[in-house]
Amino acid sequence: MAQRLVLRQLLSLTSRTLPPQGPLAPHGRAFGTSAACRSTFNVQDGSDFQDRVVNNPKPVVVDFHAQWCGPCKILGPRLEKMVAKQEGKVLMAKVDIDDHTDLAIEYEVSAVPTVLAMKNGDVVDKFVGIKDEDQLEAFLKKLIGA
Repeated sequence: MAQRLVLRQLLSLTSRTLPPQGPLAPHGRAFGTSAACRSTFNVQDGSDFQDRVVNNPKPVVVDFHAQWCGPCKILGPRLEKMVAKQEGKVLMAKVDIDDHTDLAIEYEVSAVPTVLAMKNGDVVDKFVGIKDEDQLEAFLKKLIGA
């Protein structure tokens, strides 16, 4: 008996707190993209890298990383945040070295994380390892020319 009462109370609360469902229900959520999503992308293959990085008129930061790399998991989000702060003046390409070994070899990546700064298809700067936000900001400003 007590279980039925609790179940009834739970069901009555649930029906009052859940938004209406179905095709005619008003949409309570709006989808948007943050600056980080617009300025950061994952490289899909060699031709994607050529199109979106090498041939890009904007400066591009290339983050060579791996899923198993602990420092990469720290640097990646930090770098994305700093790139997003640049408001579209620079883009960030993420390259998983296990998926794109050919790109890692071509750009002489011997350790991860390795970050390249590319402008007009050329590597103009590079660092290996973790950097703090001040160092990343200086790296990006140098790339942008600010």
